[in-house]
Amino acid sequence: MSDNRIKSIVIVGGGTAGWMAAASLRRHFHKLPIDITLVESAEIGTIGVGEATIPTIRRFYQALGLTDLDVLKATQGTCKLGIQFRDWNAPGSSFIHPFGLYGQELRGVGFHHYWLKMRQAGKAADIGQYCLGASLAAGNRFTTPSQNPPSTLSIFDWALHFDAGLFAQLMRKTAEADGVTRVEGNIAKVHQRAEDGFIESVELSDGRIVEGELFIDCSGFRGLLIEQTLKTGYEDWSQWLFCDRALAVQSVGTPDPPSYTDVLALSSGWRWRIPLRHRFGNGYVYSSRFIDDDAAKAELVATIPDRLLFEPRPIRFTPGRRKKTWNKNCVSLGLASGFLEPLESTSIALIETGIEKIKQLFPDRRFDPRVIDEFNDWSQREFERVRDFIILHYKAAQRADTPFWRHCRDAEIPDTLAHKIESFRSRGHFIRYRWEMFQPASWLAIYAGFGIMPEDYDPAVDVLDADGLARSLEEMRRNVQAAVESAPTHQDFLERFCGPYLPDAVKEMA
Repeated sequence: MSDNRIKSIVIVGGGTAGWMAAASLRRHFHKLPIDITLVESAEIGTIGVGEATIPTIRRFYQALGLTDLDVLKATQGTCKLGIQFRDWNAPGSSFIHPFGLYGQELRGVGFHHYWLKMRQAGKAADIGQYCLGASLAAGNRFTTPSQNPPSTLSIFDWALHFDAGLFAQLMRKTAEADGVTRVEGNIAKVHQRAEDGFIESVELSDGRIVEGELFIDCSGFRGLLIEQTLKTGYEDWSQWLFCDRALAVQSVGTPDPPSYTDVLALSSGWRWRIPLRHRFGNGYVYSSRFIDDDAAKAELVATIPDRLLFEPRPIRFTPGRRKKTWNKNCVSLGLASGFLEPLESTSIALIETGIEKIKQLFPDRRFDPRVIDEFNDWSQREFERVRDFIILHYKAAQRADTPFWRHCRDAEIPDTLAHKIESFRSRGHFIRYRWEMFQPASWLAIYAGFGIMPEDYDPAVDVLDADGLARSLEEMRRNVQAAVESAPTHQDFLERFCGPYLPDAVKEMA
């Protein structure tokens, strides 16, 4: 019986995606005779703006033997409890999408139904006041979640803001310590088998040949293997997502960073602001159909209160995905697989789930088409569901003061998203699917934040006495507030566990 097991993996491209894949796959296959080689060139830069994450990143690096404090210290990181959306409904409006639950379910009925009844009666606070994660973020407090939460009121999660370049270095250090081989050089040619077009090797500009059996394309937007070589094709989603450009710039830090990502609606898109210990990451994601590059730059710079460390860097993109994430013996990860604007910090999370799919559907040298089809179906559905969640923000935003926002309000949306919105509006029901990154609490945060409410609450709510229900909600609110008041500030937490803020070091790095 022949041995068809994969013995060699070649990863093309470093950066966050390449080194995450190298570190994770090497640890996963540490007892197997599989050589993992990563080919990258120091001459080729990386985008390096994926600096906000969602909580899954913590499980990812913990599986590599790294602790939260290891990563915070190594990457100049800060803690992230959620995303604050400002001015999306109107100037001065604000709400937080947290990593946490809202209130407590009663009698098997979701909290939002009880809250909706009390809201209609004028006896409920803002929904964020019943969520510990949102309330901690609003108060710029931070503490780690309870290991044994006494109730759902205590359940929240957290993620990180980090320097993407430093995180890639940490992943490289971890991968190389486990035995990954790094090859420095520019790829000049890609060699394919004549009989079926499978990739055999990559040839570097100095003539060296790197052979492999499974290739992972982490070469960024250019998709050196998945697109330039295999001509896989790209599914353009610009009919739903109108932003196609970004400007990115770093600015000096402050001694009191917020515990959330700040997302500010501007005239033709939105601005991100990501706090690190040594600096801020800032950027403007916008539509070139509604604003030119110079005007976008001026609008971005006007929103940044601190000194810029360099001129804003332009990035052009087409929202969408490869028609196949896996083609022949090549799997694409990161920007090589597609691009969705980082409104909900999903770029690194999609790298994580791509790596997990490789592990779960790891092929042999026969590359069974059924395995590849399953991988591609899974990837497509996940990409589409993240896409729909992002489109929801634009469709639900109540701004109508510029052509861009009016266009977003009036635009068609995918049927899959329309079905979800109408199900919530009619019965307060959350449609759930396999392979979905955002769970009901996240959808509730966006629905409530943008004022999308069910036509009525679940009639089972009326079993409870209205006055008693009002008292229950007020007790929940007070318990959350008490927990917030007992928590340290975000800066106090960072200084206790990661050391003091050092302005002189910040100046040196600037």
